Amino acid sequence: MSLPKTLAEDVARNLVMVARLIDEDPEQAYAFSRIALRLASRVAAVREAAGFAAYATQRYAEALAEFRASRRMTGSVELWPVMADCERGLGRPERAMAMAGESEVQKLDKAGQVEMRLVAAGARRDMGQIDAAIVTLQSPELASNAVHSWTPRLRYAYADALLEAGREDEAREWFGKALEADKDGSTDASDRLAELDGVEFVDALGEDAESDTNGEDDANGLSAEKAEKAEDDVQADSRHDADADADSQADADADSESGRGGDADGPTRA
Repeated sequence: MSLPKTLAEDVARNLVMVARLIDEDPEQAYAFSRIALRLASRVAAVREAAGFAAYATQRYAEALAEFRASRRMTGSVELWPVMADCERGLGRPERAMAMAGESEVQKLDKAGQVEMRLVAAGARRDMGQIDAAIVTLQSPELASNAVHSWTPRLRYAYADALLEAGREDEAREWFGKALEADKDGSTDASDRLAELDGVEFVDALGEDAESDTNGEDDANGLSAEKAEKAEDDVQADSRHDADADADSQADADADSESGRGGDADGPTRA
């Protein structure tokens, strides 16, 4: 569907913002997708973008509706795996499993079929079928030494399922394989390996900052002690001065009494 030039430009700007923000600020990306949707709800690309923005913010029912709308408009099956994952998000893993057995899966490219396998394994795990999830992930793509964009996630999912099944040694091996393939850091395989090996990372910079803070606290503590001692000294001096003033006043009172006696008997001469 074609749009007037000005409207098309407005829609494009909002879609660009969705793509730019969907990873770092999903809620903001979702807001831009809603604007684009109000402007051009009959454009398949807009419905797809709105679906992914809703998916990123865990609005699974809304995402599923948008993906279905886009699929009706285009006839494409490429959104089939993410639609199945929305069913998982809605707490319906059995529907995701049913979708994994539909003919649409055979129309997906290799990357789409791997995604569908990942979703199906996740649905098995949702239903507590961990052994079945492991079997679901065992495939020629998993056994292959070739590295594709989906390889790190497939190996990672397999390692995670093995770990849940209590097969720690195998899990460590596959986390290692996931890490080897993960050149872009799309998984936290390195952290999982370190956790399995009992390695704990320490933030040295954080410790230095804490040390500096403690040093400041110690310095502040010493200053407070000095201030308290100085105040005690001042109070002691004040008491000393008060005692001296009292003694002086007593002497003055005594002299005054002597003076009044002289006035009665006659002036006292030196």
